[in-house]
Parts: sequence; C-alpha cells; structure tokens
Amino acid sequence: MSELRIRAATPDDLDTVLAFWKAAAEGTSISDDRAGVERLVARDPEALLLAELGAELVGTVIAGFDGWRCHLYRLAVHPERRRQGIGSALLAAAEERFVRLGGRRGDAMVLNRNETAHHAWRAAGYAPEEKWRRWVKPFAGRQAP
Repeated sequence: MSELRIRAATPDDLDTVLAFWKAAAEGTSISDDRAGVERLVARDPEALLLAELGAELVGTVIAGFDGWRCHLYRLAVHPERRRQGIGSALLAAAEERFVRLGGRRGDAMVLNRNETAHHAWRAAGYAPEEKWRRWVKPFAGRQAP
C-alpha cells in the first residue's frame, strides 16, 4: 500500500472532494457545492486538507482559522479506509496548522446522531461542551453587494 500523504486542496481537486463527501461524509451542508468550496480554497488555500493513498482520495478535513478560533469541519474518511489512522493523521495536520497560526483551541462540528464520529473525536482528545448550542440562520436568497 502507498504511504499516506496529507496536502492542501487545490481548485483542481474540488469536484473530486464534492463527490467524496457524498460517499464518505455524514450529513450535508448548505455550502456543499462547487461555489462554496471554491470560496473556501480561494480565501484560505491551506484550510481544506486532503489525505491520499497513491492517487486515491481517502480523507478530508477543513481546518479553518479566522484569526481567533480554530474550527474543524468535514472530517471524513472513506468507509473502506476507516480505523487505519487516516482521521488521526488529518487531525494532527490540522492541529499543527492551528498551532503554527497561533491557535489555542480547536472546536469541531459533529452531528448529534453520528455516534461513530463521537467515538473518533473522543479518541482524538476532543469532548463535547454541553453548555453551548449552535445557532444558525441561512442567508439563502441574499446577494452580496
């Protein structure tokens, strides 16, 4: 088997990433389209990390840093490649990025119903903060000036 390689996504990877998320990620997001991922990569070219074995995409994580907080999204590993250390390697790369940028703490978006992910995040040293609740408001239909 080829050695695992972690790298930042490029614009050429976006269609592959979107297809991968349909197969490997739990749930969907309003930003799971080419325009949304293009904006991410254009704004922060190192945020979307890919794990590859040879030419095969086997995992992703978005490691977003806004200058104040470190946010983790879309940690996904191909179902046939789980429990092989790919998720751990992606999180280690994300955490190294955060530390390099001056980040102090990472937080992750994890679906309440995704018990498999809960086990993986706990194993990586993360814990839920029950005192917080996520509040959202979609901006659908609004245009930027």
